Amino acid sequence: MKVILVAVSSVNGKLTKGNETNIYTWASKEDSEIYFSLIEKHNLIVMGSKTYEAARKIIKLKADKLRIVLTRNPEKFKDDIVKGMLEFSSESPRELINRLGKQGYTKMLLVGGVEINTIFLKNSLVDELQLTIEPLIFGQGKNLVSDEELDLSLELINIKKLNKKGTIHLIYKVNK
Repeated sequence: MKVILVAVSSVNGKLTKGNETNIYTWASKEDSEIYFSLIEKHNLIVMGSKTYEAARKIIKLKADKLRIVLTRNPEKFKDDIVKGMLEFSSESPRELINRLGKQGYTKMLLVGGVEINTIFLKNSLVDELQLTIEPLIFGQGKNLVSDEELDLSLELINIKKLNKKGTIHLIYKVNK
């Protein structure tokens, strides 16, 4: 299964502005257009529970799109489950990929935060990284990955300037 990690960050690699979890207060409309176009094109979207809690009000469930939230405590979200559209799992990323691959899924859009990004990258499960860099610098905020031992090589596939401010969209292949 091809796993595509998607994120927007400041120039200094912050996914959040301080403790603010709503990226739409600072991300450009051009990034939003790319992000929602990717969401529209993919039928399997995976995120962590913190990302889900930050975005739950804007998530639009569709019958042809499965969203899975990885969490240590799926029971906490039992009232949110919509079978086939919104599910919660405590599986490891590799177990999840294997199970969904057997169900016929071939691509996964990974839209998590620092914890989910780190665990998928650490386990060499990400094939592509799509990263929008906004021309902003935040002193504090969550990083793209946590302070863990990672040593990954990326190959730039595409770069596109999105607006006059200098927002850029990068697509990298993860070398394995």
